[in-house]
Amino acid sequence: MKRTEIRLAGTGGQGVILASVILAEAAVNAGKYACQTQSYGPEARGGACKAEAVISEGKISYPEVSEPDFVLALTQKAADKYVRNLKENAVVVLDSRVQVPQNAEKYKLYHLPILDTAEYEIGRSVTANIVAVGVVNRILGICSFEQLTETVRNRIPKGTEEINLKALNAGNMMDLGG
Repeated sequence: MKRTEIRLAGTGGQGVILASVILAEAAVNAGKYACQTQSYGPEARGGACKAEAVISEGKISYPEVSEPDFVLALTQKAADKYVRNLKENAVVVLDSRVQVPQNAEKYKLYHLPILDTAEYEIGRSVTANIVAVGVVNRILGICSFEQLTETVRNRIPKGTEEINLKALNAGNMMDLGG
């Protein structure tokens, strides 16, 4: 992992900002460099929003994501708005409820039941962001699962550890297909 540009997108309130903070912090805890940015405004509750992280083995001279290596979109609106300007060999993860945007077909594509896993397997739709964190780390190998677990434990609200760690494990164990 030299420099990896990550964009997480969804609807305001889905927790993509917290997810990107967790991923960046986990990278730092694993001895890497990271910076995290976010974009939200009037869309903070209900519209498309994004959060980004740059993770690198070396110092980061430019903190912005310009051509993502990895994009995760949890909603159609987010996919339509943020699955663009990707690097040639980018990875795109879409929730299974999201239709694949035309431009996404040329990338390494995963169509995964992130929202359904949170809602039906975990029992709380608000854990979709933590399911997504497990998926992202599984695909990118940002840090060990133990380091990620510790970072999640330190970032989630007290009293929600059991359900969030269950969500993290579900994302980490999700079938990525062949």
